Amino acid sequence: MDMSAPSTPVDTSLMANAIRALAMDAVQAANSGHPGAPMGMAEISVALWSRHLRHNPADPHWADRDRFVLSNGHGSMLIYALLHLTGYDLPIGELKAFRQLHSKTPGHPEVGITPGVETTTGPLGQGITNAVGLALAEKLLATEFNRDGHTIVDHRTYVFLGDGCLMEGISHEACALAGAWKLNKLIALYDDNGISIDGQVTPWFIDNTALRFVAYGWNVIGPVDGHDVAAVDEAIAKAKQSADKPSLIICKTTIGKGSPNRAGTAKAHGEALGAEEIKLTREALGWSHEPFVIPSEAYAAWDAKAAGAAAQAEWQQRFAAYEAAHPALAAEFKRRMAGALPKNFAEVAVQAIVAAHEKAETVASRKASQLALEAFTAALPELLGGSADLTGSNLTNTKSTPALRFGREGQVVTTEDGKIGRHINYGVREFGMAAIMNGVALHGGYIPYGGTFLTFSDYSRNAIRMAALMKQRVIHVFTHDSIGLGEDGPTHQSVEHAASLRLIPNLDVWRPADTAETVVAWTMAIGNTTRPSALLLSRQNLPYAPKATFDDITKGAYVLADPAEVGLKKKPQAVIIATGSEVQLALHAQAALAKDGIAVRVVSMPSTTVFDRQDMAYKAEVLPAGLPRIAVEAGVTDYWWKYGCAAVVGIDTYGESAPAGVLFKHFGFTPENVADTVRAVLGR
Repeated sequence: MDMSAPSTPVDTSLMANAIRALAMDAVQAANSGHPGAPMGMAEISVALWSRHLRHNPADPHWADRDRFVLSNGHGSMLIYALLHLTGYDLPIGELKAFRQLHSKTPGHPEVGITPGVETTTGPLGQGITNAVGLALAEKLLATEFNRDGHTIVDHRTYVFLGDGCLMEGISHEACALAGAWKLNKLIALYDDNGISIDGQVTPWFIDNTALRFVAYGWNVIGPVDGHDVAAVDEAIAKAKQSADKPSLIICKTTIGKGSPNRAGTAKAHGEALGAEEIKLTREALGWSHEPFVIPSEAYAAWDAKAAGAAAQAEWQQRFAAYEAAHPALAAEFKRRMAGALPKNFAEVAVQAIVAAHEKAETVASRKASQLALEAFTAALPELLGGSADLTGSNLTNTKSTPALRFGREGQVVTTEDGKIGRHINYGVREFGMAAIMNGVALHGGYIPYGGTFLTFSDYSRNAIRMAALMKQRVIHVFTHDSIGLGEDGPTHQSVEHAASLRLIPNLDVWRPADTAETVVAWTMAIGNTTRPSALLLSRQNLPYAPKATFDDITKGAYVLADPAEVGLKKKPQAVIIATGSEVQLALHAQAALAKDGIAVRVVSMPSTTVFDRQDMAYKAEVLPAGLPRIAVEAGVTDYWWKYGCAAVVGIDTYGESAPAGVLFKHFGFTPENVADTVRAVLGR
């Protein structure tokens, strides 16, 4: 059911002006913000939020609600005004505290902070891209769970976006995919006001947006008058009829609409109107109310609580019938949407780790990752994989994850046993992939993972940061993690990337050394509901490192080998810390040093970020005070000094084009050099 217009006439100008008043008052109170977009998109908001958007202010997390994304997130007072007016738990005091410390109305919308906000939108272009992920998740879940006579997944994703979002390259990546995937329940409303921070966009933004989206395979509607509620209403209704295409509604608007001297200018974009201009705007709009005062008739017109409760109740009734007819499916749907893992997940993980230990295979950690995924994708139908055109290199596909494909009429193609494809060909679109995965995770029902080369994490970086900021379970598979990839040369050889990713707060970074560590890394990433993870994996083969225990791997670092392991019954005189492919160098150096009577402990540190969260007692147990520490990693050295290292065997230049073995020797990644470095530290 739609949140249709009430039977009694509603003053849409009153509703729109309530948004304008709240936007200009809040920005003025903060002396900071963007009043122009909310004022210009007021009528668009009236059309969508009061006539089409299915939502329940009393339950912002209702599973089958429509999703709304404000991609031009700088216009945050628009969504705050809408949430307040329609009845969410966002009182007027929060609007008065716009952009202030600990308020629920930060400068850009943040998921988890403001009830009703679906995603954090600040960096332009990522909101529309998240929306593509939201719409994809809806389409896939509908295919998985809906049954004849029982439709429990059936909602739309609406996006507001502006010129800035369309100028950002990520919008091309995402919108092209939305067309390829035939996401017909994705409807974007483009605020075509022709203004950005620097002024009229015509000198630098001459795209024919309509033809651009037609080329993507979108249904393009308009231009329509964005200040005509009926026209926008009609356009949305038309967009909802699309069976096989996403829709773009081009809305011609005036930024800062209602302001006598600022409307249509860049001055309305990113600064307060000022007391005098606000006074003039009130007069022009016929708005006689004091700042932050909204008349009761405006609240009544906007109030969505009753309609929202009715819409959700109707869905719950449908879900109850579904649950009676398909109890196992209903239970699975609730588990998946809650983000809970299957009850046997721990058992599956243990079996995979034990199998890795028993087989003790010498394989690249990218292959070890695929071996782990074979077990996990078979056990977890919510794992949704993909690669940015590097499937054969990233090894993100498994027997349980056939390629995701769509039919001519827009339907998801299923296998003979009715399963959806669970491996996505994103094409060469690393940034788009990363931000789409954020949207999939935000929707619920899936745990997304996607692969590319580690050096291309630079393309994905801001979306990775946003996943960390939003506390979303998204897994990045980054292969070809060092100079060890060989002949492709320095353009593809990661040097600074591991250290760089470790600097992102709330991102867990894993660089496993063998098959067992790789399974543990996957286990931790899948189980981590409040952090994204990055797995850094080798192209070259890595020998298995025998170990006495697996539990401590989950702590990010552990004692892999004490001197006794190489026949030396002495206390350690130094500690070598190593990650990934360099763990083998450390073990060989330990053996070489033992022949000279030098006792060394080898610590494998697959995740510095996880290790850093351990208590002081465990850290001291692994890295005892007083023992000199030598770090070994095929990356920049600066990061390692934080561990009090006396020396670091690393690489502070770019790589070279040559076979991996030649490069490791050339750059000093040999057991001999590691051993000599330990000797130098000990004065031996």
